[in-house]
Amino acid sequence: MQVLRSYLNAFHPLPDAAFGALVQRLEPVACSRRAVMTAEGETQRNLLFILEGIQYSYYLDEAGRQHVVAFTYPVSVSGLPESFLTQRPARYYLEALTDTQALCLSFRDLQQLYDEFPSIERLFRKLAETLLIGMVDRQHEWLTTSAEERFRNLARRSPHLFRQVPHRLLASYLRIDATNFSRFFNSVKV
Repeated sequence: MQVLRSYLNAFHPLPDAAFGALVQRLEPVACSRRAVMTAEGETQRNLLFILEGIQYSYYLDEAGRQHVVAFTYPVSVSGLPESFLTQRPARYYLEALTDTQALCLSFRDLQQLYDEFPSIERLFRKLAETLLIGMVDRQHEWLTTSAEERFRNLARRSPHLFRQVPHRLLASYLRIDATNFSRFFNSVKV
């Protein structure tokens, strides 16, 4: 639990009572490699705190082609945020790319924790703000930088993904054609 506490403290430190109440509501979950954790049309009922493994979210276009939206890995929060926050059916998928160990917190339990502990509500507000800023930064990067710059930025931010994630998925995430991705991979030191 110390790893989780350190992760959460980076957003907003919780008093011991609030952290204890949060931990009491967490349930361990394990998913095997390639398990669909939430499918399109299902509602994301639990927020996940990833302890081990890599997950990715993606959607399928009308031709059935996969387009990667995001990757999550330890220690971080994972899920399909708009489905979880609205409790509406997801428009895309969350899948375990590798065997995954996580702690899950139900939407209902989180709402109860908000009512009971303002510090938990503040923590999750700050966490959501950080995730939103990250998403906006990625959108800006995709719209304003070259394919090679996007490749270099990901290599700098998350070099471990190049060893653990199929390159076709990284190319999709970066909005780079597979041939260019291969060229960058062979010429840029990761």
